[in-house]
Amino acid sequence: MKRIDTAIADLAILEPRVFGDERGFFYESHNARALAPLIGEWNFVQDNHSRSARGVLRGLHYQIRQAQGKLVRVVAGQVLDVALDIRRASPTFGRHVAVEISAGNKRMVWIPPGFAHGFVVLSENAEFLYKTTDYWAPEFERCILWNDPALGIDWQLTQAPTLSPKDAQGVRLCEAELFE
Repeated sequence: MKRIDTAIADLAILEPRVFGDERGFFYESHNARALAPLIGEWNFVQDNHSRSARGVLRGLHYQIRQAQGKLVRVVAGQVLDVALDIRRASPTFGRHVAVEISAGNKRMVWIPPGFAHGFVVLSENAEFLYKTTDYWAPEFERCILWNDPALGIDWQLTQAPTLSPKDAQGVRLCEAELFE
């Protein structure tokens, strides 16, 4: 597995070693020993799988307690994945990284605890998988408004996204309740 650093420390793109021939392909999407030198040692406790149609935007989600690190990937389709640094003491607080990940490029993104996360589907549909380092706790979940002008995120949209009611009611970063 290969690590590609991003503009924000600790946030990384991971490219697995893919073995392919006329029969198809094989790669390890998770191997704790191979990942540890690249992202540190983490205990993943939950796997999530979502399917969404083109233009669906999910996020920007985070938890104020039980902060989750996420190892994300796409197994069908293509998304623009966005991670926003919400660590108050970080020199990159309020900055984001956006990465296109797809079934075709097989890239993964490591998003450590302390980030809000979201994605928008760029293909007809997409299946999105992610491992988390802590359990989902709905009472601690919060949402930052996807189009907060202060963030300057280019979601690559050609029309208004499809949002859940929760995501449509996200708050601006300057109003967000953040963990300490």
